[in-house]
Amino acid sequence: MSRWRAPSPRSSPYITPAGFRRLEAELKDLWERRGAVTRALSAAAAEGDRSENAEYIYRKKELRELDRRIRYLQKRLPALRVVDRVRDPALVYFGARVTLRDGDARQMTCRIVGADELGQEAGTISVDSPLARALLGKGPGEEVSVQTGAEEKIYAILDVAYERSD
Repeated sequence: MSRWRAPSPRSSPYITPAGFRRLEAELKDLWERRGAVTRALSAAAAEGDRSENAEYIYRKKELRELDRRIRYLQKRLPALRVVDRVRDPALVYFGARVTLRDGDARQMTCRIVGADELGQEAGTISVDSPLARALLGKGPGEEVSVQTGAEEKIYAILDVAYERSD
């Protein structure tokens, strides 16, 4: 049995202006932390035997993790497309906060964001998710059907709102 796996599909390059600013601030913060970690690593290396120096080993690992994230952000930020305008604010597009009602009369609110913004706030869904794809271009009063595993769920769109871009 081989370990080979098919590459996962690329995520959409879309991001909100606030999300882009957050990633830029994260990159700046990582560079500042990297300087402090490098100084601590140099001090640990000067202590002598590196093979049994826990501080040296820990700082090397921390530096490796920082460098990995910095490399990722440096490649990802130029590839992102900031979406700050909407075609029609009455319909669901990227960045919309949508209030839905499911078949059991439960309401939920979700915001459609890019893959780089998932998990930064509660109630976000990826623009690449089946629910978001079904919602795109629809408006209040319309229903969408989403296949979830073995069952099909139907959602009614109650409200569509967008946050102001400053």
